[in-house]
Formats: sequence, structure tokens, C-alpha cells
Amino acid sequence: MKVTEHIAQAKDTLISFEILPPLKGKSIESIYDHLDPLMEFKPAFINVTYHRSEHMFKKRADGSFEKVEIRKRPGTVGICAAIMNHYNVDAVPHLICGGFSREETENALIDLNFLGVDNVLVLRGDAPKNETFFEPDPHGHRYAIELLQQVVNMNNGIYQEEDLQGGLKTKFCIGVAGYPEKHFESPNMQTDISHLKRKVEQGADYIVTQMFFNNQKFFDFVAKCREMGITVPIIPGLKPLTSKKQLTVLPRTFFVDIPDELASEVMKCKTDKEVEEVGTRWLIQQSRELKQFGVPVLHYYTLGKPNVIKTVVEAII
Repeated sequence: MKVTEHIAQAKDTLISFEILPPLKGKSIESIYDHLDPLMEFKPAFINVTYHRSEHMFKKRADGSFEKVEIRKRPGTVGICAAIMNHYNVDAVPHLICGGFSREETENALIDLNFLGVDNVLVLRGDAPKNETFFEPDPHGHRYAIELLQQVVNMNNGIYQEEDLQGGLKTKFCIGVAGYPEKHFESPNMQTDISHLKRKVEQGADYIVTQMFFNNQKFFDFVAKCREMGITVPIIPGLKPLTSKKQLTVLPRTFFVDIPDELASEVMKCKTDKEVEEVGTRWLIQQSRELKQFGVPVLHYYTLGKPNVIKTVVEAII
């Protein structure tokens, strides 16, 4: 079922989760162990992130170095199929520009369609860890809106091969990313939302936001989107704060602010266990406010903390 269909049929705020593929060499059981504690909440869908290859340098026997490509977290398509089969729940794979050609993207979409996956979340993706700026694959997309257009084209039966006539029309429901504190590369919020509106006009069906810790920023973001004529569902992305180092890591990595009140409480903590308790209480309050606001879905980035998310969801349902 499409994400938008889940939302249209819901009588209350839905719950959804996001997971990482396991590191290469790990079993699918690690995914099941992660999700098992959360399935009692009957999530509407589960997002599975996609990861580009990374460049590493391996030392040769002669002392020189060889540049090699390694994908540390492969398996997104297979994991989606496994989740759908194991739990009978919809899976939403992420699609990214970075590290993938148009042909590779098309083949992934064909596989997903054959597997009965109804939804995709289209993202540009980040620059590799060892690079400052994002650079696309030479035969790939530079911007998420270009990737979005490729999915829309396939929904219209248009493939990469121009002489391929009468191609199967896929039926993907397409999500895109939104940034309540604006994308770090945008000059201002107005420009950022203008880009988001273009994605909706080009065929995006719903929006999932970057994490945030101040609900007012989300409320303001939704209001600005509606003022600019964006009418599709906007789903808040939520993450618990679970360690003191995240006070610096999260703002630096994801360009989000930590509210003074939350930061002050975390700084008083002596252990990460205490931080986790503070972060859990904060996320419970966030979730309750967002549910009262009427968000269609509460989307939790689990990222190795399923038990924290379990505590949060138990407190709000």
C-alpha cells in the first residue's frame, strides 16, 4: 500500500520507523532483532536507508596504495523484500543520487517494482566522508529533483532507452525530504521551500523531514509550506538524543539546533544512561505535541536504539 493511502485511511496518527542496513557480513537477523520489539505498534511502513560506496586506500605489498570502492551497508532492496515477507508491513527504500548511475537506479526500481514495493523516498544523499562537496556519479543525478523525475518517468512508462516503447508503467508513491531548519546548502528558508515546492509540482506525493528537537521549527516549516501552496502530507522525522557527544555531533553532521533547555539538561548528566533518559522524556513530549498538532505520521529514526523508541511509543499511544 502507498504511504498516501495509509494516511488517507488512518483515523489517528500513524507510526513508522527507519532502519539502517546491517554492515556487510552481518545477518538479516540483526534487522529482525532490531525491529521485533517495535512491531507490536503496527507501523504503517518501515524505511530502509540506502548507502553509497566509500573510497578507501589499501596498502599493496610494494608499499604503494590502491584506491578501492567499498559499500559498507549494501542490501537495501533485499532488506525491503525481507521485511515485507517477514512482517507483512510496507517497506520504503531510500533512493540516492550519490554513487549511482541512472542505469543502476533504473535497475533498482525495476527490482523494487517486481518485489511489490509501492513506495520510494528520493534523496540527493551526502558527500562521501572524505570529501567536502557532493559530486554525482558521472552518469548519475546531481539533484534529488532529477532523480525524482526519473521515478516519475518510469511511472509514465518512460525508461532510459529512448527506443523502448510501451514500457511497463510503475506505480511508485514518491517521498522527498524537507528541512524544518533549511538544507545547509540553501541560502535561506524561502529558497529551500521553493525548491521543495518544485519537487511536489514535479510529482512528489509526500514529505518526510530531517530530525529536529524544537517542535516550533516544525510548526513554522509546515505553515510556510502551506502558505506557498504545498498541500501534500508532511511527516516529522524524530530521533532521540542518547549521548552527550551528540550535542556537538548532531549539529555538525545534520545542521540542526539543540534547544537550550534540552542542552542544559544533558550537560547535567554524568552518564550516557542519564542522557538517554533525558532524551527519551524530551522525545515523548515532542511526540505528544506533534500528535496533538495533527501530524499524519510520527516517523522515528531508530538508528540502533529500538528500546528507546519502544518506550516513547508506549507512552503516547
